[in-house]
Amino acid sequence: MVTGGAGFIGSHLCEALLQQGQCVLCVDNFCDFYSPATKERNIAACLRHPNFILERADIRDIKALKAIFERYNISAVIHLAAMAGVRPSLLDPELYYQVNVMGSLNLLELCNLHHIKHFVFASSSSVYGNNSKLPFAEDDPVNEPISVYAATKKAGELLCYSYHHLYQISMVALRFFTVYGPRQRPDLAIHKFAALMQDGKAIPVFGSGYTSRDYTYIQDTIQGVLSALEYVKTGCVYEVINLGNDRSVTLSELVEALEEVTGIKAKIKHQEDQAGDVSHTRACVTKASQLLNYKPSFDFRQGLQLFWQWFTKGE
Repeated sequence: MVTGGAGFIGSHLCEALLQQGQCVLCVDNFCDFYSPATKERNIAACLRHPNFILERADIRDIKALKAIFERYNISAVIHLAAMAGVRPSLLDPELYYQVNVMGSLNLLELCNLHHIKHFVFASSSSVYGNNSKLPFAEDDPVNEPISVYAATKKAGELLCYSYHHLYQISMVALRFFTVYGPRQRPDLAIHKFAALMQDGKAIPVFGSGYTSRDYTYIQDTIQGVLSALEYVKTGCVYEVINLGNDRSVTLSELVEALEEVTGIKAKIKHQEDQAGDVSHTRACVTKASQLLNYKPSFDFRQGLQLFWQWFTKGE
């Protein structure tokens, strides 16, 4: 089972699992956080595959989830479904709590009831808050989340540990670091900036432009998730693991790289810093390398070029 399987990361993951010969059950509610039609396109190829099943359901809907768990013989759950985004979580904190915390609890409880022992949870680099130590390591304190979204992801990690401890469910919580590439959500910086630049509109640059992010290309992330799925099958484990690139790119560097890849000069509109945004992210990937044999291989500009090729095709 892949929850959120019609989204950006989820659709790539479903394709990769199908290529491995797995039977994939995608659970997605096609919410309107961004266009549901985009998600339909994301999984169009999967829908033609005989080993792919789509269930349109909301993880908050325990009745619907119970019916799905009873209908299928599920061997593992990769839980990607969530309300995403730092800034929107400040506008509707209750929704983020209900989906990200209660929805995760629903899935964990059903895994326990159906004796499903393999669970991979999508956490986020946002749990580190404004940690002043770079790169971020998994044993750094994460007790000061600066957004509701970050708090819900930390809560999800804690719930996973509780179910691991109580019911011996093998768990890995993956802290994703700013994933980008084809199908990236339209609200994220690279996609948003590319669309504005193509339309000749100004891009919003918050603060000085020296905030930075650890951008991770989608295929590197997918390889990490697939390895985590294999890792949870090796025994009854609980691990929190970063999936990043161990390199930070400043906002100014991102704009320059987009100008280079697109051939379009960006128009800049400076704005105030945004509440909830962290200043810098960078992943220590030593643990991922040791446990998952994780080796991110995509150069940032190479990944941007691949994104731009997809974007200009209008897919």
